[in-house]
Amino acid sequence: MIYLFLAPGFEEVEALAPLDLLRRAGLSVTTVGIGGKTVTGAHGITVTADITDLAYTDLKDPAPEMVILPGGMPGSLNLDASPVVDAAIRAAVKNDGYLCAICAAPLILGRRGLLKGRRATCYPGFEEELVGAIEIGGKVIRDGKIITATGMGVALEFGLELVSVLKDPATAGKIKDGIRA
Repeated sequence: MIYLFLAPGFEEVEALAPLDLLRRAGLSVTTVGIGGKTVTGAHGITVTADITDLAYTDLKDPAPEMVILPGGMPGSLNLDASPVVDAAIRAAVKNDGYLCAICAAPLILGRRGLLKGRRATCYPGFEEELVGAIEIGGKVIRDGKIITATGMGVALEFGLELVSVLKDPATAGKIKDGIRA
């Protein structure tokens, strides 16, 4: 399963653009609201999640194929503080799933030591949070099963990269051509 976590203060475009692209690719993505089913983003846009964080903990097999963490403030800090997000990250790592974070959200991976010795990127000013990362920089960086991106301006590129790894580059290319990105 693919889980996209939404916490109060998330960056709306960083969540919804990848979500849209993944669903265009025919992939099943479940949005998980941290603290409730309706979650308001950093710019006052309210989104209704598919399930709540409590419903996620009730799933019998929550081992995610992919965990997606949109940035934004204070959204990234709210995700970082969530034990449910932490459990999803641990389950993804244990089961060789993808960890994907954009903007400030790579700090969540950095604080857990998951970027040690890996290439990564983030929104400018959060580099110190990418503990142990190497070659910090670039728009969208994939290093093994970890995909990071700099921010809202590359949300489409980020989403297309997620499609590329879960489906294939040809599908990502067709979607890109269809949206004229």
